[in-house]
Amino acid sequence: MTPTDKAPAERTVRPANQRGVARLAAVQALYQMDVGGATLTEVVAEFENFRLGKEVDGDQYRDADAAFFRDIMAGVVREQRNLDPAIHTSLSADWPLSRIDVTLRAILRCGTYELVGRRDVPARVVITEYVDVARAFFGIGDEIRLVNAVLDTAARRLRPDEFPGEGPDRQGQRNG
Repeated sequence: MTPTDKAPAERTVRPANQRGVARLAAVQALYQMDVGGATLTEVVAEFENFRLGKEVDGDQYRDADAAFFRDIMAGVVREQRNLDPAIHTSLSADWPLSRIDVTLRAILRCGTYELVGRRDVPARVVITEYVDVARAFFGIGDEIRLVNAVLDTAARRLRPDEFPGEGPDRQGQRNG
């Protein structure tokens, strides 16, 4: 099925803008780094030279905001020691970050980096965008709910000023 085909019961997915494409590419690149052992420099160069806005195996990749892609990639790698604990404390006690699927971990790291390092992007936009990224990888299901819950919890803790009158602690989430 092509992106323009719609199954009758499927939710309509809105096309990604250049930042949305950069987010999706960052998740793919982080996955590649995690699974394949590529370095940040190697994977960023590969994506910029051969994927973003290019045709790959007959599929046309959309144009991405390359500077935004580079910022997410560099930020996640640079801040991973701080991002992982923030994600971990937003997960339920019985699901440590190490148990999370590689793709989900990349999505959560990118989203948490944006919450920490991109104050120019509203927290609710970050959450919505990464829920859309999760949907692109997983369709519908528990993974989307997990991304929404973890990023919402992290956002309330990291940017409480954007959630006036709403506390950071959520039922079923770890306090901290």
